[in-house]
Amino acid sequence: MTRPASEPFHLMLKPSGARCNLACEYCYYLEKAALYPGARLTMDEAALERVTAAYLAAHPGPEVVFGWQGGEPLLMGREFFERALELQAQYTRPDQRVTNALQTNATLLDDDWAEFFAAHGFLVGVSLDGPPELHDAYRRDAAGRPSHAAALRGLVALQRHRAECNALITVNRRNSSRLLGVYRYLTGLGLRHLQFIPIVERQARGSDRPAPWSARPEAYGEGLCEIFDYWLTHDVGQVFVQIFESALAVHLGGPPSLCAFAPTCGRCLVVEHNGDLYACDHFVYPEHFLGPVTVEGLANLVDGETQRAFGAAKAETLPRACRRCEVLAFCGGDCPKHRLMETADGGRISYLCAAYRKFFRHSAPALQEMAANLRAGRPPV
Repeated sequence: MTRPASEPFHLMLKPSGARCNLACEYCYYLEKAALYPGARLTMDEAALERVTAAYLAAHPGPEVVFGWQGGEPLLMGREFFERALELQAQYTRPDQRVTNALQTNATLLDDDWAEFFAAHGFLVGVSLDGPPELHDAYRRDAAGRPSHAAALRGLVALQRHRAECNALITVNRRNSSRLLGVYRYLTGLGLRHLQFIPIVERQARGSDRPAPWSARPEAYGEGLCEIFDYWLTHDVGQVFVQIFESALAVHLGGPPSLCAFAPTCGRCLVVEHNGDLYACDHFVYPEHFLGPVTVEGLANLVDGETQRAFGAAKAETLPRACRRCEVLAFCGGDCPKHRLMETADGGRISYLCAAYRKFFRHSAPALQEMAANLRAGRPPV
């Protein structure tokens, strides 16, 4: 019998690799097509079966989530996901429960897709950066055509069929100073679960200069505080914002729920279209290639020294300024990819440090009160 991994882990699956029907200006993944020159960037059935069997055999926990991302995963077509469900049913152990989550730009979504996702319990994350003037600033196709109208049609199809969906908002240079407006726009569309994902890209690999579309740290922090204050008086218990949930979890004595804020990383890995395993979605580079996914070898790759060292480096490389910071328990020093700023002791801190210090300090009193209420069995507010 195949040995499972020592702890639960998550695989982010890229069945279409870096292939996408859009060409979003800030996308960090489109360039990954260069890792596979001449390849079709399509997961075939053999790779799908191998990855499915390996993931379910190696995962030690009762809850296993198949996370489908891209590129654009809907380019694979519905038959691919129908086969994925068949293989999951074939290889799931009696003690396991499988769910599927998929992130999409929503422009290819129609009633058939929405009905399928609703029928099979997929959680669908829809990328929406706000109203058209903000969304279309960076989210266009290769011909420069805007995508907001098509994405909105896709969202409406999901809602019409009552598929579970949430919004993923990439916080960038254009919308970071208008986040409360973005929040109100999206909740006005009926969305109740929101993830604000800041864009922090380098101008070039090895450079410490942020790309021009990166989020503005001060504006991002201020925007989170404005949303929090509005949410506190209007939407608690009705709208769920991922970073608020993560901070509340820490006030309740638990760990942050966001990967970027965990003390160490390395338990969320990426599988490319051909079954290649990489250390992390933000580190799909040759030096972070772990090997091919196999039933016999996946647990060893996940638990191996290379991946352990990759995950531990997040905490081990924290500079003194972070170790002494009162919000470290909430941000964990942020994602190593975001550490662009050099400190006096030669370490590096997150480009978003000012944003997180501002937000976690601002939200602390209200979240502490919420945590006390929840511990006492009372409503949060």
